[in-house]
Amino acid sequence: MKSVSGKALCKIVERYGWTLKRVTGSHHIYGKEGIGVILSIPVHSNRDLPTGTLKSLLKDAGLTEENLD
Repeated sequence: MKSVSGKALCKIVERYGWTLKRVTGSHHIYGKEGIGVILSIPVHSNRDLPTGTLKSLLKDAGLTEENLD
């Protein structure tokens, strides 16, 4: 699995139609029209997300590892 920071993942999900709803502390909360899922992406400067967290966020967003490019 490719390592990605929280900032980079935010840009990726925005490309696929997710919109930033609010920022609570260091977590960016994203939503998408017509989907009842909320993404909570931890943004801790440029630290890479743990693999399990990244996989879970991609699954919730309906994205795959190929979408990270």
